[in-house]
Amino acid sequence: MRRFCSVHTHSTMCDGKNTLAEMAAAAFAAGAVSFGASGHSHTPMPEDKGCVLPADMTAYRAEVLRLREMYRGRMDVLLGIELDNCADVTAEGFDYWIGSAHRLQGPDGRWYTVDWDAETLTACRDGAFGGDGLAMAERYYDQVRRMAARRPTILGHIDLVTKFNEGTPLFDESSPRYRAAALEALHTADPAATLLEINTGAMSRGYRRTPYPAPFLLEEWRRMGGRIIFTADAHSDSAIAYGYDRAAELARAAGFDRSTVLTAAGTAERPL
Repeated sequence: MRRFCSVHTHSTMCDGKNTLAEMAAAAFAAGAVSFGASGHSHTPMPEDKGCVLPADMTAYRAEVLRLREMYRGRMDVLLGIELDNCADVTAEGFDYWIGSAHRLQGPDGRWYTVDWDAETLTACRDGAFGGDGLAMAERYYDQVRRMAARRPTILGHIDLVTKFNEGTPLFDESSPRYRAAALEALHTADPAATLLEINTGAMSRGYRRTPYPAPFLLEEWRRMGGRIIFTADAHSDSAIAYGYDRAAELARAAGFDRSTVLTAAGTAERPL
């Protein structure tokens, strides 16, 4: 029985390594009940050229719908989008959307990408925030809070700012300041409308040993009555369902006994 979904995925239409057809084939071979294409939304940022979908998403939509017909009756294929906090397009007309903050706005008014590389994030902390990593993290969670308030289908990698922070080289994740900012953003999300993803993408690409989000955020989301969904944030066909066993361990430790899958008929719950 097909029991899981893979709905946070990227292809060669944005910054992925495989075509949409190859990603869908990998999901089917792995036993997914549904595959969701969630290309990175277009933004006006020059540095994003070639890494995001074009503003005209006609070809993207057409390919996903072609794959939907190809797999009809065997696996659901969903048309999604990962909407960035700096996107200049909307999620109108999609089956679902992932709301993600990849950038923060510094006190100088500039936008900084938090998941590009450790050097970029360190330069942001030191140059824009005078070395105050907690102030940088607080600015990041301002953007997460705004995204959460828009009630996305899935709130993407809520603590992405920690991607290069294992061992706390940039800021202290146990600091009350840090946790207060992260929890404020989480509390803005609507548990009745939004799923919180347990995202293994940074693990598959070698940046982290554990999924997003941190246990204290998962535990609070459970207390809020929220639901979770496992995502691989897959940028290659080999990572289509990477680390779901580790995601399940994290979920159980936080007190969850089930996860959610997205299907063509809506959401469904699966026991852990």
